[in-house]
Amino acid sequence: MGGVVSGILIVSAVIAVGYLAARFRILGPEVQGALTRTAFYITNPALLYTVVAGSDIRAALGTDAPLALLSAAAVGLLYWLLSFLFFRRPAAETAVGAMASSYANANNIGIPVSLYAVGTAQHVAPVLLVQLLVMAPFYLTLLGIFAGARISWRKVLLQPLSNPMIIASALGVVLAVTGWNAPDLLQKPIDMLAGGAVPMVLLAFGLSLAGRAPLQKDDGRTETLVATFLKIAGMPLVVWLLGRFVFGLEGQHLLASVIMAALPTAQNVFLFASPYGRGMSVARDVILCTTILCVGTLLVVAWAVG
Repeated sequence: MGGVVSGILIVSAVIAVGYLAARFRILGPEVQGALTRTAFYITNPALLYTVVAGSDIRAALGTDAPLALLSAAAVGLLYWLLSFLFFRRPAAETAVGAMASSYANANNIGIPVSLYAVGTAQHVAPVLLVQLLVMAPFYLTLLGIFAGARISWRKVLLQPLSNPMIIASALGVVLAVTGWNAPDLLQKPIDMLAGGAVPMVLLAFGLSLAGRAPLQKDDGRTETLVATFLKIAGMPLVVWLLGRFVFGLEGQHLLASVIMAALPTAQNVFLFASPYGRGMSVARDVILCTTILCVGTLLVVAWAVG
């Protein structure tokens, strides 16, 4: 548990630095965008490539990917049921809420938390692959149908292939399966870029937290609270039950899986909802609320599972 607590405190400290830099106007909003784009297109792919290439990919895909998919489906369906019974919200808004309750911030927050908490980030790649290859196309299709927009099936199918983290993960899989080692002249620059991924992402995330007031009146407050609860409490519980009693996980592997489930909602949920103009306030508030509350959840997970 000590390693998990230390990891969470380290991550929280760097996020706090970014937040304070924004509050005291040391860094402006344009810096957050620059850091995010750099992390998305350069440093995070470099880190994912390095992690996946050095991991036991067969074991990871054999348990982590099915576990991530089943747990996300279970939590998403639960939100749909609650929405149908109580919220009575339109289908497009319900789709955004279901996505917010089950789509984890695996790349931005998952990599540093997993790296510092359990000593490896190899459990991030299967979750990221499931989200980008299965969940993202699925929810984008639903939003296109329910929001009345014209669906570009070509764009939906090709969307994962244009994501640099998917490409980097795929290249890492090739190296992990074949056992080929890249020459130092190629690997050393990649390692150097990968080393900047964690602090860059955490600083950008801290910058994004400044100046936001969640849970405003008439902004889907009830849906936000339900989706937040499902993400930070329901999903870790579902993953623990499935991991322990269905997949037979234990020890560090089980802890890493539950930590991945307890991560806050990914910013991609807001990005997906924005073009359709549906459920944007719920997506934004769930991201912020789960980000603030996930520290406590991760501490509980470290105590209960670790």
